[in-house]
Amino acid sequence: MLDLTHFHPMVVHFPIALILVGFLAEVVGIIAKKDFFNKMAFYLLALGSLAIIVTYISGEAAGGGIEESGTLKDAIEKHQDAARIAMILTLVTFIFRSILLYTKKYSGYLKIIAAVIFLISTLAIARAASFGGDLVYKHGAGVEVSTEISKPNITPEK
Repeated sequence: MLDLTHFHPMVVHFPIALILVGFLAEVVGIIAKKDFFNKMAFYLLALGSLAIIVTYISGEAAGGGIEESGTLKDAIEKHQDAARIAMILTLVTFIFRSILLYTKKYSGYLKIIAAVIFLISTLAIARAASFGGDLVYKHGAGVEVSTEISKPNITPEK
């Protein structure tokens, strides 16, 4: 049965990829002075902002069942805190960038400030992703262990 706990691993890579590529497009747009890349960065930031909300909600559901204390619960709380900060920073970046575009002030030093905020949110997402990777690869969160011992499939030679 598919539920929100299964949904989180399916969507978690979208905000990571969208925000990272969006930030790279932002840098290329500033260096190359090409408006195409700045527009692309904004649209990727918008999609990444939606994706991080979905990912955060599904992650809350996925990690919500852990009751006992211990290293796994501590690691989950660390990841949740980092994800919350990343989501807030990403939404602030999107709102700031939207205001600049709406008021037609996306230029000069404000463009650089927007890029720095974008960098901070990108680094926050990378931090949350690192903690999420630790959950899976160090703590085995979400990994189903089979109790069945597999037997080699050996056919006798003739």
